[in-house]
Amino acid sequence: MDVNWKGSRGEWYLVVQAMLFVLLLFGPDSCQWLDEWQSPFTWIGSWAGGFLLCMGALLAGFGTLNLGRNLTPLPFPKEHAQLVSTGAYRFVRHPIYSGIIAMAYGWGLWRNSWLITGYALLLFIFFDIKSRFEECLLGEKFPEYAAYQKRVRKLIPFLY
Repeated sequence: MDVNWKGSRGEWYLVVQAMLFVLLLFGPDSCQWLDEWQSPFTWIGSWAGGFLLCMGALLAGFGTLNLGRNLTPLPFPKEHAQLVSTGAYRFVRHPIYSGIIAMAYGWGLWRNSWLITGYALLLFIFFDIKSRFEECLLGEKFPEYAAYQKRVRKLIPFLY
């Protein structure tokens, strides 16, 4: 797999990921051509956002704990990594990404912001692309990964 322009271990993914995180947290949250949220949607959005923030943090946290020493921010698995398919990984193949996506959508709802919700969509698309690349590498490293892919959804538990 030719990845020379991406860095030897896919470092460019981290750069894009960091830029999206900065956009989510510090980017504009409104503009004049988008209507502001009205009641009761502000209240519903805030509650739903808070729920997604908490659930996303739990999912990402458990995914991090379950991954243990295999954890790396780069898409390339560590040299002595083992395939993890227990804990949060029983429900979704990329629980850390899933949790971060849920938190991003939660942040957009919490802030009642169409723009931040749009940034969350960009983050979802990015993690879908990054996980696709990562799964090619995991499939090469772990022969049993193909069976795991058939059993467990990629980014949205039980759905996608």
